[in-house]
Amino acid sequence: MNNDRIRRVLREMEQAGIPQMIVSDPVAIYYLTGRKIFSGERLLALYLQVNGGHKLVINELFPQSAEPDGQLELVWYSDTQDGVELLHQFADKASPMGIDKNWPARFLLRLQELGGGSAYVNGSPIIDRVRMIKDQEEQEKMRRSSQINDQVMAELLTWVGKGLTEEEMAEKAKAIYRAHGCEGLSFPPIVSYGRGAAEPHHEPGDARAKRGDCVLLDIGGMKDGYASDMTRTVFLGEVPPRQREIYEIVREACQRGINAARPGNRMCDVDLAARRYIEERGYGAYFTHRTGHSIGLEDHEYGDVSAVNQAVIQPGQCFSVEPGIYLPEEDLGVRIEDLVLITEDGCQVLNQFTKELLVIPMEEN
Repeated sequence: MNNDRIRRVLREMEQAGIPQMIVSDPVAIYYLTGRKIFSGERLLALYLQVNGGHKLVINELFPQSAEPDGQLELVWYSDTQDGVELLHQFADKASPMGIDKNWPARFLLRLQELGGGSAYVNGSPIIDRVRMIKDQEEQEKMRRSSQINDQVMAELLTWVGKGLTEEEMAEKAKAIYRAHGCEGLSFPPIVSYGRGAAEPHHEPGDARAKRGDCVLLDIGGMKDGYASDMTRTVFLGEVPPRQREIYEIVREACQRGINAARPGNRMCDVDLAARRYIEERGYGAYFTHRTGHSIGLEDHEYGDVSAVNQAVIQPGQCFSVEPGIYLPEEDLGVRIEDLVLITEDGCQVLNQFTKELLVIPMEEN
């Protein structure tokens, strides 16, 4: 158990008037207990009480060692037993129960049928808010993950001029992450050439880049359990003046968003700083998504960087700043993305790979 994280969650539960809660998301359970358990369709539930007596209800298929300090009791059930019925036995029937937003309905309905609480409320915002503020250990892991991402981007760009398809480039990215000791990807790599780059979440296909094309690379890996995420847009062989203009607008918008990422500002201030500049330059209609998302154990976490999120930014948050302009009629899309870690007086940009406009030479076959 991570006692500090548990204490933070219990404090939030008490303030919210939720004396007990069921956490079922495997990532959240790992965050709180250090136990990586992916139980598939079988019930997995961490039961928390503000007064102690925490329990982990787990199928016998997933052996676990006992907690050394005894603060977490392991409650085992077999495939022929009703795990929810076991959970119901130690629930406080007279008190509200916080429920994980990702808990399958079949388990919640069974708990309601058994009368496992006086009311059932969404408890996930409590976990989400705690996870949003990274502790020192997490911050260091985020830095290290992004350092590796810088190295992967540098290596991947050496392949841009070699005539590979988008799919082949995506596979190359996967191999480079493995070579750097990453345990996986944050998300499937987005590799887009020309018109494909005008689709913000383009899926790599069999297209090959031609001279003058933009090449958009949105990539991230998992290192020591923590995600990285970065986007760079480069050009192949040459960059026409029009494309240079769009690139420089996006780069300035990204920097303005980063400048607004500081304690006391709101998440929407970051979005508006980037968005208003793009609007001023006449391309507001072509910036079609929010400016960013929070990141940590997962690539997309609670706390988006959008025009409607008025939450005040706090030290320890980590999120992306990734404005873009997408012009499908011109076979052009530009997005630039950095991660920022909020400090006491500003932010640390985790990605050090250059945002200067790069033109990659085409190699002759």
